[in-house]
Amino acid sequence: MSFGPSPWQQAHWDARAAGNFVCGGAGAGLLVFAALSAAEGSTLTGLVLAGLALVGVGLTCVWFEIGRPLRALNVFINPRTSWMSREALTATLLFPAGLAAAAQVAGWPWAAALLALVFVYCQGRMLQAAKGIPAWREPMTTPLIVASGLAEGAGLFFLSTPLHGAGTPPSLAIFAALIVARGVLWLLYRGRLSGAAPGARAALDRAGRVLLVAGTLVPLGLLAVIAVATMQEAMALLAAIAGLAATLGGAYMKYTMLVRAGFNQGFSLERLPVRGVRRTPARIP
Repeated sequence: MSFGPSPWQQAHWDARAAGNFVCGGAGAGLLVFAALSAAEGSTLTGLVLAGLALVGVGLTCVWFEIGRPLRALNVFINPRTSWMSREALTATLLFPAGLAAAAQVAGWPWAAALLALVFVYCQGRMLQAAKGIPAWREPMTTPLIVASGLAEGAGLFFLSTPLHGAGTPPSLAIFAALIVARGVLWLLYRGRLSGAAPGARAALDRAGRVLLVAGTLVPLGLLAVIAVATMQEAMALLAAIAGLAATLGGAYMKYTMLVRAGFNQGFSLERLPVRGVRRTPARIP
């Protein structure tokens, strides 16, 4: 059903919109984790540029989704009430700050990390502001989107560990904490969606199984093995696999939320007209 009292799936935000949340969130998370990891030199430069590139890819996906791309600048005109406008304005500050961080100017990696955190927070609030979609308007959506972006960024950091070898025990502990936090927030989020459409709940349940098994238990198990391993080469490989699993699990979850679970609530009609049945006049108190 495409129109009527029963819920139907929205068609305005498609895979291109999901690309912004997937790529932009993971890129912002990578910028945050690059600062937390205390990476230096060419490693820091490469991580920051990769994070900015992902954010740029996500924004480009949104630009392609716009029906009239030449009017894209209109997104900046309403920052007082629109989280999409706030996301766009944050991005305009994030790129120069990120370039300064990539140039290893003192203090700028943390400034870029702060702006990246604001960026992914705006994404979560933007999704939650869609009040007609039960799977999006849930208050747990914002912390889930933020935590997933940070976990995916950490996953990308460890996915590239064989290239830079900058992973440390404290950064591994932060990665594990982010994975656990995302899993807990997912369970809280899913437990509050009893009123969502059956199609939305079925899609989210499939994504939840992928997230909890492939995106949570698998990387946590690999991180536990790393904690007792002694071979440096094996540790780097296991960290990369854990990072890939955590990143893909979160990406699939966000794609499902945007594209497959985007059912609205339908019309709420207390009385439906029936042909041949007289309408009962309302009583005047």
